Amino acid sequence: MNKIRELRKAKGLSQRKLSEFTGVNLDSIQAYETGRRKIGMNNAWILADYFNVSIDYLVGRTDMKTKNAQ
Repeated sequence: MNKIRELRKAKGLSQRKLSEFTGVNLDSIQAYETGRRKIGMNNAWILADYFNVSIDYLVGRTDMKTKNAQ
């Protein structure tokens, strides 16, 4: 999940701060970023909403960041 890492770093956040701000478990964020675990829908929604991107962008299915991109 390099997109999560890229988005997090672009905001200047540590993994711990991202976890605190979103309520997503720190171990999960670390696992998503390293590819040890696939992200579930609930956390995908939370992180996509937090970063204001589409879930497809978050999981690498598209290069379009915006939620409303056509």
